[in-house]
Amino acid sequence: MTSGQRRLSAVATAAFVVSLAAACGGGGNSAATSPEASAPSSAGASEPAAGLSGEIKIDGSSTVAPLISVASEAFGEEQPQVKVPVGTSGTGGGFEKFCAGETDISNASRPIKDEEKTLCEGKGIKFTELTVATDALTVVVPKENTWAKCLTTAQLKKMWEPAAEGKVKTWKDVDAKFPAEPLKLYGPGADSGTFDYFTDEINGEEGASRKDYSPSENDNDIVNGVAGAKGGLGYFGFTYYEENMDKLTAVEVDSGSGCVAPSVEAAQGGKYTPLARSLFVYPSTTAVKRPEVAAFLDYLSANIGSLAKEAKFIPLNAEQEAKLKSDITALKAG
Repeated sequence: MTSGQRRLSAVATAAFVVSLAAACGGGGNSAATSPEASAPSSAGASEPAAGLSGEIKIDGSSTVAPLISVASEAFGEEQPQVKVPVGTSGTGGGFEKFCAGETDISNASRPIKDEEKTLCEGKGIKFTELTVATDALTVVVPKENTWAKCLTTAQLKKMWEPAAEGKVKTWKDVDAKFPAEPLKLYGPGADSGTFDYFTDEINGEEGASRKDYSPSENDNDIVNGVAGAKGGLGYFGFTYYEENMDKLTAVEVDSGSGCVAPSVEAAQGGKYTPLARSLFVYPSTTAVKRPEVAAFLDYLSANIGSLAKEAKFIPLNAEQEAKLKSDITALKAG
């Protein structure tokens, strides 16, 4: 089971999980005829566009995948003849496939890099960046940890920077007030947009990190690793913490203005710095010319608020949601 499916299981019934594993989706209505944002399913919807079929290939970030999987499932209730498989190759791996022309939409937990843009340009792949949700990247420790209620960004850097490798081995090495408990670090692998974002914001350089930690592209592995080690610490998206609050404690982060816990309000209000971030999808402009792809984006746009809540994401604010709608309109017009 993919990490996207694991997170979807928190918001869907077992039957939905089984159907999601089959990766069935479908084409949907335009923004004008999609269901109201409060009802992402086909119940109460206007008559869906007829005759849509085909496949919309989506891959990329495991953080974004659950949101798009929920959209695919609900969208498929209207257009069962369109399949919408959602892969989780990581943000970097997703862009590799996207720029090779293997996918129609790429999910990303960070903006596309310049070298990735160049790769796409070389293959004639044009795209638009769409912001679909907000995330609060969350630092977690096991319930047994009673000393790390709040960590400064300087302490996090001391744990994770390349110079810490082989030197910062215990919590006491981080701060003399902490116990001499062995420090066990867990986090995303180098292909993850979450890894890129965290290393850039905490260590000051994207990709700069100690290598003697336990990496995984599967967030559930990080959850289990941290939960099983008294001196464990890891990081991933806010939703994974919400799903595992019984096993883990979210660490408050102090970036210079006091300790702030990750939350919907703190992320939307700009108080949870520097670990609040936007999440994206990148549709190919060529793919959008196909009616089933345009219909899927219309459905996503019309229902983004309720879809984000169903998938346990931090929804866009009103201004961001309006921009998403206008960006999709402009994309289709182009």
